[in-house]
Amino acid sequence: MKTVKIAGVPEHFNLPWQLCIENGEFDEVGIDLQWTDVAEGTGKMCQMLRNNETDIAVILTEGIIKDISAGNNSSIVQIYVQSPLIWGIHVDANSKFNQLTDLENTTSAISRIGSGSHLMSFVNAKQQNWNISQLKFEIVNTIDGAVEALKNNSADYFMWERFMTKPLVDNGTFRKIADCPTPWPCFVIAVRNEFLEKNVSTVELILEIINNTTIEFKSIPSIDRTLASRYNQKLKDIQEWLKLTRWSQKKLDKNTFEKVQDQLHELNLIENKISFEAVVK
Repeated sequence: MKTVKIAGVPEHFNLPWQLCIENGEFDEVGIDLQWTDVAEGTGKMCQMLRNNETDIAVILTEGIIKDISAGNNSSIVQIYVQSPLIWGIHVDANSKFNQLTDLENTTSAISRIGSGSHLMSFVNAKQQNWNISQLKFEIVNTIDGAVEALKNNSADYFMWERFMTKPLVDNGTFRKIADCPTPWPCFVIAVRNEFLEKNVSTVELILEIINNTTIEFKSIPSIDRTLASRYNQKLKDIQEWLKLTRWSQKKLDKNTFEKVQDQLHELNLIENKISFEAVVK
């Protein structure tokens, strides 16, 4: 058996991976795919790729492009989710803030520097014509940390995938005041270059298995109920999320790559642009 370490967020997007592992589909072809849930998100997974703690990461597009430009020796082998990630912008339920304009010059709770919650704070600020040099951040690591930070006023708002935070809105912990969709496909599959160079056929086999599952994922009987149960979601919310979500089996194209990189460069989040060929394999 070939051992392969893979990391991803413990969210509904990654149920296809869990089903393939549980069904023994990787075992059947001699791959021991060892999944690690990373609640801290993309910033933590970038660190894991750099430190050889994972071979593969299912990771936010903007986060891994930024980290590769900063020296992460990894490549993007495929888009995983084609549709945008819809970031909900949340405040504490008892917050004095009621609309997006109220949040200008306030503090954003983020999981860590370089995470999606960090980068998307800049994207949102630019869309609102705020002065991005005035952005302030409080590192909270996880959703639980964000709940605490918003409650004790060490941060004012928190951006996270809106369906995963919906239970916290429903139970009166958070109040969602706006949405901010990513202007690009949200998740890609990244692989450490050292691992990729030695295991091209293994990576291709892993992609083939996951792609066969994502093509058919929405047609799995009662998949909406399975998702709702596993991820503590209301059935109607999961059904809405399924309608909005499109998995991909294709490589990241050059136009999309340049769009993400240009946005990061414009926001001063990356210093030097890198070539498409150096990143997408």
